[in-house]
Amino acid sequence: MEFHLFLPQMRMTLDQLVERAVAAEAAGFGGIALMDHLAPPMADDQAMYEAMVTATWLAARTEALTVGHLVLCDAFRHPALLARQAVTLDHASGGRFELGIGWGSVPTEHATFGVGSQEPKVRVARLRETLEVLRLLWSGEVVSYEGEHHALRDAQQRPVPARPIPIVIGGAGPATRRLVAEHAEWWNVPVHRLDVLDESGGTHGAARVSVQQMVALVPSEAARADVETTARRRFGGMAASGGLVIGDAAELRAHFDALADRGVERTYAWFADFAPPATLAAFSEVVARFP
Repeated sequence: MEFHLFLPQMRMTLDQLVERAVAAEAAGFGGIALMDHLAPPMADDQAMYEAMVTATWLAARTEALTVGHLVLCDAFRHPALLARQAVTLDHASGGRFELGIGWGSVPTEHATFGVGSQEPKVRVARLRETLEVLRLLWSGEVVSYEGEHHALRDAQQRPVPARPIPIVIGGAGPATRRLVAEHAEWWNVPVHRLDVLDESGGTHGAARVSVQQMVALVPSEAARADVETTARRRFGGMAASGGLVIGDAAELRAHFDALADRGVERTYAWFADFAPPATLAAFSEVVARFP
């Protein structure tokens, strides 16, 4: 099990985001992942920073953290632009960028901003083509491609990635699992759908399994009631589905042990208190349990 910090880039200044990234690195986290939206989900009035620019900013201010997203929305970027952005960030970070990508978790966002289709079949098909185009452009060769959504004519991009850029794809459906098997190093499974690990029958190929987990760390028994109240207010809808875990370090270690036993190799921890440095430092006791 390895741990990455999931840190939605909203409700915080850029300095506060950097502060948390640096604290996560010091606490032993292996990476940090941002979100990708055109407006904050269910929080339209909140300030939010763009995903790729913020990732670049955090990569420049850390030394070892892998930087990525859960996940970039395919429809927001043409694959030629995304290929160039990914290679640039790969080189700038010294090979610390991972490309997390999906076909969009908030369909209404597409309608609000006039971006792409709301039809799942169309979005999955576009994502497939995007993944194919990325691989072609990352080769550095002159390539052509003819698809329903994308077309290349004797296109070439250089430099090539400094090393193969890992791809993270999230989702649980059969179409998504096929994309995972063909293109991904990591399969991010919704934590409330871990049953698909038993049902998939290896259809996700060689991709390793990760989950996003909402976490509320209880620093002491005296603070437990307050922590539970805050966590259930912010993540209440996730509690019933197993998306939220509340506990002290020992209880959290037991929880993540159980996930590891099910084949989960990475957890993206999303903290109910917005991950202040003190929480990340306290969570290092859990991180250290999984060398």
